[in-house]
Amino acid sequence: MNPWYDEFPQQAGLLYLNHAAVAPWPRRACAAVQAFAAENMQLGARDYPEWLKVEARLRQRLARLLNAPSTEDIALVKNTSEALSFVAFGLDWRPGDQVVISDEEFPSNRIVWEALAPRGVEVREVNLQGTDPEAALLAACTARTRLLSISAVQYASGLRLDLARLGRGCRQRGVLFCIDAIQQLGAQPFDVQASDCAFAMADGHKWLLGPEGLGVFYCRADLREQLALHEYGWHMCEAVGQYDRRDWQPAHSARRFECGSPNMLGAMALEASLSLLEEVGMAQVAAQIETRIAHLQAGLAQLPGVQLLSPIQPERRAGILTFTLDGHDMNALFEHLRAHQVVCALRGGGIRLSPHFYTPESVLENTLRLLHNG
Repeated sequence: MNPWYDEFPQQAGLLYLNHAAVAPWPRRACAAVQAFAAENMQLGARDYPEWLKVEARLRQRLARLLNAPSTEDIALVKNTSEALSFVAFGLDWRPGDQVVISDEEFPSNRIVWEALAPRGVEVREVNLQGTDPEAALLAACTARTRLLSISAVQYASGLRLDLARLGRGCRQRGVLFCIDAIQQLGAQPFDVQASDCAFAMADGHKWLLGPEGLGVFYCRADLREQLALHEYGWHMCEAVGQYDRRDWQPAHSARRFECGSPNMLGAMALEASLSLLEEVGMAQVAAQIETRIAHLQAGLAQLPGVQLLSPIQPERRAGILTFTLDGHDMNALFEHLRAHQVVCALRGGGIRLSPHFYTPESVLENTLRLLHNG
């Protein structure tokens, strides 16, 4: 019996393999939101100080999950794109500066840098298909490169990069290192200190098993005041809550990036979801995901004409397995799977499967059976 089954009482027949897109909530997150809604209905904000305690626990859980030196390094943001925008439009760019990214990035980690073109910033895209993608990324850095921004795990292929190696290389070159961690955080251990990154960000609605509309932004302490602010409000002030003060200044902590009222409803859900990941432990989460990816890989290997678009080496992947089938239209195959309650995604020209640590073996087996009989 799956020890985490009770946390995910999904509809009978549902084959959920889409955590790289939007994940189901665990039971405890649902219960937290229901209790919060009932409290609002019955009491309004009478107990707001208690809500703030939950938000504080969320910051603590996120700091531990990222191995941030302090909760002061953690900002709660709307999403990854917002955090990337804080970096892109906070740095003091000069004409001719360069940003290095890969040619596989999700649009969030491409468009934001391309939007700097009016400031004279050049975006250099690097192909990751060679045998040493880290070397290719670092080789693209020149004397004009200010920042390297990369997804920890590529959203379509599932390629996982050696972040510590990239961090060292950026440090040696005097390049800022920015990590879009959305496809690793919650699926694999993640460490902002070991990766030596300047910035990291992720949404809560994928591997963190939380709601859309709430994410995390890590900003290294020595860089916080180097990012120009473009959003202002009552919540980002150092003396938050002192509404009559006229001599305000931005918070010294990463709260300086949180201009207004917090997403308290989202905080209730995400804090509950992260409590589950902490109970299981990220080493166990990663091991369970790898077991499921290996199971799917072995099953897919039995299909004539299968082509894996994801790495086969465990150290090069997290929770994503993308494939094509010769002689099959991928759109038609996707619709066939969807008609049989397989929740997956079309990405990178193939079908992307993304199980989480709790995914029952029966979900994997039934999905493989549909593919074999398809």
